[in-house]
Amino acid sequence: MNDKFFDLKQEKQDRIINGALKIFAHNSYRHSSTDDIVREAGISKGLLFHYFTSKLGLYSFLYGYSVRFMTLELSRKVDKSETDFFELIKQMEAAKIQVMKMYPHMQQFLNTAARETGTDAAEEIEDRRNEFTELIRSYMAQADYSVFQEIGDSERIIRLVNYTIAGLTEDLSARYDFTPEKLYHETCVYLEMLHKMSRR
Repeated sequence: MNDKFFDLKQEKQDRIINGALKIFAHNSYRHSSTDDIVREAGISKGLLFHYFTSKLGLYSFLYGYSVRFMTLELSRKVDKSETDFFELIKQMEAAKIQVMKMYPHMQQFLNTAARETGTDAAEEIEDRRNEFTELIRSYMAQADYSVFQEIGDSERIIRLVNYTIAGLTEDLSARYDFTPEKLYHETCVYLEMLHKMSRR
């Protein structure tokens, strides 16, 4: 990557980043085209390759940038002493919502990248992907899962919550009046419902 990318005005940097994130988030690496990326970003292909050399170079930059950005927001929002599972999830979702305000497709890109296999891109990001996965696990490890002993194992509880949040995100983000704040509010409502059910 050409470091002069960061000499561009912030608006143009974000336009390129957001355009590329959107295309990669909705497709696998293999099925994302630089034609679609430059069209979405409103730049020439020559400019894209000037700063990133190749599609792989762009993807690698985006993954590293996304992990750093998300890691920073998580460190700001998550209380390292929090052990309540549902409060912990709320804090982690608050970090993701903050990211979404600037980079609407970043979390979806990270989710898509987590499933990337059998490509040069998967090999390129493997170490950073493993590190990010371990970071998320370290936050989740803070929770006291003993409260769930009577209703099921913790892995299923985590999957239930993840499915709920993923479904809400897909549903609400498709609406014309979508805002990250509305998504966070609705997520908290559902988490409170699940929290109450777990205490019965």
